[in-house]
Amino acid sequence: MTITHLVTHSGGFHADELLSSVILTRLYPEATLLRSRDADWITPGAGRIIYDVGRDYDADALIFDHHQRPGPLREDDQPFSSFGLIWQHYGRDYLRSFGVPEADVDDIHRSFDQGFVLPVDLIDNGALEPSVAGPLAGMTLPVLLETLKPVFDERGENADDRAFMAALPVARAFVEAAIKGKAAKRRAEAMVMQAIEAAGTGRVLELPSGMPFRSAVEKAGADHLLFVVHPRGEDWALTTIRKSGDSFEARADLPEAWAGLTDADLEDASGMSGAKFCHNARFIAVAANREAVLRMAELAVQDVV
Repeated sequence: MTITHLVTHSGGFHADELLSSVILTRLYPEATLLRSRDADWITPGAGRIIYDVGRDYDADALIFDHHQRPGPLREDDQPFSSFGLIWQHYGRDYLRSFGVPEADVDDIHRSFDQGFVLPVDLIDNGALEPSVAGPLAGMTLPVLLETLKPVFDERGENADDRAFMAALPVARAFVEAAIKGKAAKRRAEAMVMQAIEAAGTGRVLELPSGMPFRSAVEKAGADHLLFVVHPRGEDWALTTIRKSGDSFEARADLPEAWAGLTDADLEDASGMSGAKFCHNARFIAVAANREAVLRMAELAVQDVV
């Protein structure tokens, strides 16, 4: 079936149908995006996908709403919003449209669902309050996207529709960045695994470039690794490895004597020609070349063990 129309409700908008539109407009770029509550449009029909409106969820009929009672639930009984429903049925094809390898599609689909889609679903259904984010409550993505709605005294004709269309590329940027980041993380994982094997029992992991590495280090069980080195432009970087993704605490810090030093001062403190910078928090240092950064890494290991 050729999809000719993507139909969601008119009026004010929320993050769930906006993000659903990101997915569907990529998969069906020739389809018309229509915002309406007209019964003729929000009733299933040939060539249309209806979402966040219509009070029914029937994937075969291409209608994906969650406002009916009872609403659709995930396997763990958490509620879907339209975004969760659209992602469940169209997310894998969306990933394939970016060239994500088939072997990675299910894992990335699941990861994006849990980390990005589910929070939107829960907030939209009132099952999670943005206030749980504390001082960052106003910075959560659903809240930020909804700030793009027109203010009360700037209405005018079709104000909501114009605001929705203006917000769509903003939402698209966040979704695409998240997907590209997850896909890149999977590509990096294979490279990091090779580097871990090459490092053997050494405490320093050398990578061919800056890339996500912590999850691969954890997956490999490489608890012996303390530091990572890699080229960074014309320089080389020496970084620590966090103990977990939820903490800034490192397995080991760079030497205290290096903290906050640059250039000649750092060369004197480290005894290494080519040392250029060490952050005051001791999680990254920079050297002029590979030889210098590897020697600094050795000194950092000696400072710990």
